[in-house]
Amino acid sequence: IRVRPLTCTETRRGDQQVVHSLGDGAVHVSAARHDATFGFSAVFDAGASQEAVFEGSGMRQLVELAMNGFSCTVFAFGQTGSGKTYTLMGPLAQSEAQPASPALLGLMQRSFTCLLEQSRSRGSDLALSASYLEIYNEQVRDLLSPGPPCALPLRWSKTRGFYVENQLSVEFESLETIVSLLLQVQSIPPPAGSQRRRTSAHALNRHSSRSHALLTIHVRSRAHHPPTLVLQASACPSKQGTLCFVDLAGSERVKETGSSGELSVEANSINRSLLALGHCISLLAKPRGKRTHIPYRDSKLTRLLARSLGGSGITLMVACISPSSRCLSETLNTLHYASRARRVTTRP
Repeated sequence: IRVRPLTCTETRRGDQQVVHSLGDGAVHVSAARHDATFGFSAVFDAGASQEAVFEGSGMRQLVELAMNGFSCTVFAFGQTGSGKTYTLMGPLAQSEAQPASPALLGLMQRSFTCLLEQSRSRGSDLALSASYLEIYNEQVRDLLSPGPPCALPLRWSKTRGFYVENQLSVEFESLETIVSLLLQVQSIPPPAGSQRRRTSAHALNRHSSRSHALLTIHVRSRAHHPPTLVLQASACPSKQGTLCFVDLAGSERVKETGSSGELSVEANSINRSLLALGHCISLLAKPRGKRTHIPYRDSKLTRLLARSLGGSGITLMVACISPSSRCLSETLNTLHYASRARRVTTRP
């Protein structure tokens, strides 16, 4: 759980702080008619640095597992404006010309650095490539392909599960290359002539993500042997792992955000897919013997996250919440959602 600080607007408005970290992974919510304590693997309060979140959340172990051939996913979940994109990527104002301060970099950049450092220290042949897509109004769009993003079909096969057809994958060998790709997609305002990831302003968030974004790093490694020992190709076992970062669009109440027209349509689409995700998590949290059919096909988001949620993957969920009394109901929803997710076990 990550609790963001109260914003200047909330402080000026006189909002009370209703969320308090108790230490040892416990978080307490205290407000009129609400008094509840929740337990999680870790809780980061408003004073926690980006570095502390990276080290304390288990993100470094996830990077190492991806290098060992596992399928790893980290997703940020929470109300709009609760700090999901900041946790994953750092400040939104950064660009290639104006990079963010190293202390403010998010889980993504820190993971890339860790991945490249590990690959150099292990001396293994490591091939890294990235694919980046968004789900906008239930359409899957490739964010790396040149020109305006176009909708791609989502397919299913027995061997691969759900996958996106004709998705572009870009190889990279340096931190600059992958960060440059990331900033081109996320930059605000977007580069001239290219409309990348959808964001809009509304009453709760000036840069609200209007789509779910999935960045997948494909890690292929082959063990290094002296030339004399390599008798045939099969003597060199290769491993293929993935590290997937999912920045979910924030759940929101249209009444609170003041959305209308296209913004309202986007909000309904976002909330529908998050509801489908919540439904899958609720069913997966039941003991194995009592599980019924898991409806992954209810949304594009749950199809793409099927393996991460209940399959052979290892998944970290960072639930971001606001401590403001005004956001109390959404905060409680997020905490209940995260409590259910914590009961899900997979077999990687």
